[in-house]
Amino acid sequence: MSRTVIVVLDGFGIGAMPDAGALRPGDLAADTCGHVLDACRAATGRALRLPGLGALGLGVVHPHPDLARATPLPVSVGRAALGYPGADTFAGHQTMMGADFSRVTVARLAEHLPEVTAALGAAGHAVTPLDGRPLLVVDEAVLVHDNLEADPGINWNASGRLDDLPFADILAIARTVRTVAPVARVIAVGGHADGPLPRFVRDGDGGTVGLDTPATGFYRNGGLEVQHLGAELDHSRQLPDLAARSGVPVTLVGKAADILVCEAAERRPAVATAQVVAHTLEAVRGAGRDALVVANVQETDLAGHQQDAARFGRVLEEADAGLFELIGLLDAPGDRLIVTGDHGNDPTIGHAYHTREYVPVLVHRPGGSGTEIRRDAPTLADVGAAAAAALGLDAGALANGSAAR
Repeated sequence: MSRTVIVVLDGFGIGAMPDAGALRPGDLAADTCGHVLDACRAATGRALRLPGLGALGLGVVHPHPDLARATPLPVSVGRAALGYPGADTFAGHQTMMGADFSRVTVARLAEHLPEVTAALGAAGHAVTPLDGRPLLVVDEAVLVHDNLEADPGINWNASGRLDDLPFADILAIARTVRTVAPVARVIAVGGHADGPLPRFVRDGDGGTVGLDTPATGFYRNGGLEVQHLGAELDHSRQLPDLAARSGVPVTLVGKAADILVCEAAERRPAVATAQVVAHTLEAVRGAGRDALVVANVQETDLAGHQQDAARFGRVLEEADAGLFELIGLLDAPGDRLIVTGDHGNDPTIGHAYHTREYVPVLVHRPGGSGTEIRRDAPTLADVGAAAAAALGLDAGALANGSAAR
């Protein structure tokens, strides 16, 4: 019997992977954790207060002077490579839950304009290119475009202002695009912008053209609504579905509720870190002796996109307080608290993209002893496999990953 909680600090990398410079050579210097710690100390004159992450062994896998090297808890600690191309939240979470996401299709919207236009037209929408550029205006309100926040060609967006139409209409357009899109995900985004969306269109890397979403004000003006529509996967071979079919109650919190598929799961979507923490703690307090909770702290990633190291640090401290409380709740032998990331998002690197970094894998093991240092995992799928093993499930039933590493 086990209560297993996976907390994903979105965008929390701990150093560049060897191939991080393939697209942007400067990314070989990426270190989200270290650079946030440095920037916050420089701005405030003090170290970030991260007792939860310290107790879980972050300083063991990232030897920064502001992080304790020893841990008072029985933990297993290490790093994981991403195990999928690029650096993407959707691909990261699907891989972490056991999917084999090594063969995503990378494509610019410009390469598929005819079929996207035809699909939207068949669904009854009015579609025109924007000023002859390779992005589409749908029903004079929604932009369908390359996502400029992920690596080029990984994702497409359907973006609209909630002042112009309800989110349900934006989502319906995104669903139609999804039927013909070959990319990892199509993201429906609705928010309150500082002006007409075409004003914020710009060229991206690799020949992409899209909406500069951070510049629109969507992230800072409140009321943001997002839904991620992923590529077709065998979700029956992922951790949430495997757990649910075995009788383990599953709760998905924060962005995990939006991007993970499990019909039997209880979903608690939230963006604000305080809400994510509250939902996670409530799920654990209300759980029986068997439970799987997967929670995503999204605001770290948003701070990375905004290139705001100070905000990143504040979110880390807020999330850390929740982790410290979770440590106290998960106290029975067999319980597990696993803290990790899905990619990097270094706010000091000079651009608003994700960064291709290793992520920490910090596992609290009540009833164990000492600190076990594990070798690098080649894929985030090993996190899901380890969680499956903790729950007494057959990790081999997942499409990817090993619990042995």
